[in-house]
Amino acid sequence: MPVWNNETLLIAFVALTAIALSAQAIILFAIFLSLRKAAKAVKEDIDDLRASILPVVDHTRDVIARLAPMVEAATNDVMEMVRTLREKSVELDESVSEILERLHRQTARVDGMLSGALDTVDRAGEYVADAVSGPVRQISAVLASIKAIVGALRAPSPASRRTIDSGDEDGGF
Repeated sequence: MPVWNNETLLIAFVALTAIALSAQAIILFAIFLSLRKAAKAVKEDIDDLRASILPVVDHTRDVIARLAPMVEAATNDVMEMVRTLREKSVELDESVSEILERLHRQTARVDGMLSGALDTVDRAGEYVADAVSGPVRQISAVLASIKAIVGALRAPSPASRRTIDSGDEDGGF
């Protein structure tokens, strides 16, 4: 049986540790090489991407540089139009208010004039009715009296009425 003393165990542990460290170093070196290879591939992909994106970014900068003054001018124009529109709307509001006030006054004036004219026509109608109805009643009364007189004159006298009445007894009418 082999003798396992402390020195032998210590040498065995040192040898195992050296083998483990060597294996770890080899694994780490392999990982380093694969990461380096992957980093080169990623760098190439990034360079390709950068090469395709940089012209777009440069073109976008040029477009923005050209459009910025136009957008600023358009914004200023729109702001000026809005300001002018506000001023004109205030003026229009004042004009409409003034026109409505004048219209109200003229409407009240025309209403007063028409009311006065209609009142005058009503009073004139009443006056004419009163002025005409009195004489018309008098003329009606005169005509009624003339009719009564004519009717009385046309009627047979009382003596002749008796002979006519006595003739009725014979079987006249």
